[in-house]
Amino acid sequence: MTAQSVPARRPAPPRRASGPTRAALTLGALGVVFGDIGTSPLYAMQTIFSGRGAHTVPVSHEAVYGVVSLVFWTIMVIVTITYVLLVMRADNDGEGGLMALIALLQQTTRGAARSRLVAVLSALGIVGVSLFLGDSTITPAISVLSAVEGLGVVDASLTHLVVPITAAILIGLFTIQHLGTSVVGRLFGPVMIVWFAVIAGLGLREIVAHPAIMRGLSPSYAVAFFAHQPGTAFLSLAAVVLTVTGAEALYADLGHFGRGAIRRAWALVVLPALVLTYFGQAALVLHDRAAATNPFFLLVPEGARLPMVVLATAATIIASQAVISGTFSVALQAIQLGYLPRLRVVHTSAKEIGQVYVPWINWLLLAAVLVLVFAFQSSARLAAAYGVAVTGTIAITTLLFFALSRLRSGWPLWLSVGGAVTLGFVDLAFLTANLPKIMHGGWLPLLVGAMSYVVLSTWRTGRHIVAGRRTQAEGPLPAFLEQVEQPGQRPMRVPGTAVFLHATPDTTPLAMRANVERNGTLHENLVVVAIKTVPRPRVPADERVSISELSSDSHRVARVTVRFGFHERPHIPEALRAAVAAGLPCPLDVDRVPYVLSTIDLVLSDRPGMARWRKRIFLATAHLGSDPVEYFALPRERVLLIGSVIEV
Repeated sequence: MTAQSVPARRPAPPRRASGPTRAALTLGALGVVFGDIGTSPLYAMQTIFSGRGAHTVPVSHEAVYGVVSLVFWTIMVIVTITYVLLVMRADNDGEGGLMALIALLQQTTRGAARSRLVAVLSALGIVGVSLFLGDSTITPAISVLSAVEGLGVVDASLTHLVVPITAAILIGLFTIQHLGTSVVGRLFGPVMIVWFAVIAGLGLREIVAHPAIMRGLSPSYAVAFFAHQPGTAFLSLAAVVLTVTGAEALYADLGHFGRGAIRRAWALVVLPALVLTYFGQAALVLHDRAAATNPFFLLVPEGARLPMVVLATAATIIASQAVISGTFSVALQAIQLGYLPRLRVVHTSAKEIGQVYVPWINWLLLAAVLVLVFAFQSSARLAAAYGVAVTGTIAITTLLFFALSRLRSGWPLWLSVGGAVTLGFVDLAFLTANLPKIMHGGWLPLLVGAMSYVVLSTWRTGRHIVAGRRTQAEGPLPAFLEQVEQPGQRPMRVPGTAVFLHATPDTTPLAMRANVERNGTLHENLVVVAIKTVPRPRVPADERVSISELSSDSHRVARVTVRFGFHERPHIPEALRAAVAAGLPCPLDVDRVPYVLSTIDLVLSDRPGMARWRKRIFLATAHLGSDPVEYFALPRERVLLIGSVIEV
């Protein structure tokens, strides 16, 4: 048996982005990455001072200064330090997000003890991903609702239109997702430039009138707030957390724009604009307590409020789009890493591999968002449900980052533990303060997250069980080839070459075994293609394909292993062309060769492995899988499907 790797020219080292390119990436990051956190001023201060629940802060001189100081330092610690300076350092070949962190951790497995630790951390990471999915149902609803609610400030008689207009906007947004992010977000950057400029200008206008408010930059005011009103200050964290909504998007969208563009956009545009608008709103509330009912829109001159409603609505649509696109990306990574079945994924851009549309996820998310809009009716009520899931996601991200820094980068133990304890204390404080929200609607994103976790973990466990039983049924490929050469068992040899898609190159494809047992035929030349998804976003061309030969005088079998990253779309014909160019030992015409696939019918049984209720979830989830012919980009007219049954 011989093995060889596909020779390919290594890609040239990446060039430093030019000035115009950096500007374009920064502009794009403003639209896609910062849409969520950039629109949080619409509802954050309003929720703090006039929201519903125990987190509401009575307006007073000490409270306003304490809150605005707390807001500033929350943004600095969670967004600037945790995400911008630290977590974004942990990229998986340029990709970010919790799934990327999980993949990086899985690459550090060395030894039994470390394997167990990585398994525990990976499971914790899936909890974080599930919480993110739960949070994704709230963000579009609260963002668009808070913007359209500006109609009530313009004219109270329009208040009854807020919910139907919000629903119509969201339905329209989700309906056009199939067009792709590039079409939906063509004006993202310019609109967000205008948005940040306007909110910064409005805040600055109020600050100039009341400059003393800038003393709130000192952390001493936040400390004094906790010292004099500890209960009120602690519970206010449940509303202050709204100022960092979308912080996880900075990391999740790392692969789209790069670390430099995101950091430049944050430092030069987003952070200054947020500071100015929050301090401007605080100054307004301090000098006009009635403004606490809606400090954002009351900061706007009366004649400009209707145009501001239009601009805010556009900005919140962008914020919603960022969350929707992020959910699609998470789903794609979950599929490729084996936590979801092969759902139908539409790649909407020929240039950007990360721009995808997942129809099943899209319509499920729309249904959940509409339920929230009609059930809660206002951004204030939704704010009471927001926070538990997002703070859980942030805390898990922090823990996994410092664990990865120790396991992969070799940080000193004191530095990893010290960083995790310090930032983890902040994260846990926010998480604890948000726990009372569970009784006021916070249970909903947790329920969605719990359901997501059950589905993700059940699919991965069930997939391993099925893989093990399938391996037993398949048997070793060399032994099968020896068996069919025995006198009296030799099948009729069909001229030409056939390609069998398979999970591993070492066992016999069930379709090959069934073809011999049922039809008594076997092609003269066999190519077994094993598809492997590696925990990396993309695989270089020179690592895409490896080939080994398993042949005798009577047959020739080539075993081809094809590797794809979790951000790549599997395309088997292209991979076979690379294999032919690398010297595939079997004659193969990619444009004419037939493909033989094993289709597995899963049947519920009493065999051990999972609880019966989880088996039912696994079987139901399996029905969501997409057509393998389409998923692997195979020519349908040359595909033969042969079925087998496996008990779960």
